[in-house]
Amino acid sequence: MKKFFYGLIVGAIIAFPLGINFGKDKPLLSNPLAAKPDLPEKVKEKTEEAIQSTKEAIHEATKPVKDSLKK
Repeated sequence: MKKFFYGLIVGAIIAFPLGINFGKDKPLLSNPLAAKPDLPEKVKEKTEEAIQSTKEAIHEATKPVKDSLKK
């Protein structure tokens, strides 16, 4: 019975960090206690992505008009 409880404790110690990483969609063997990226950095990255996709959409939408004006 002692072996069972020792195995249960060791299994819980190993499974807990793996479960945290699995829940965060991170690699299983990465550090679950690693510092999160700063919020301003995340906002800056997301804003840059949104601006870039918006620019591309505007260029695609105005391309037929530009082509018709060149003719």
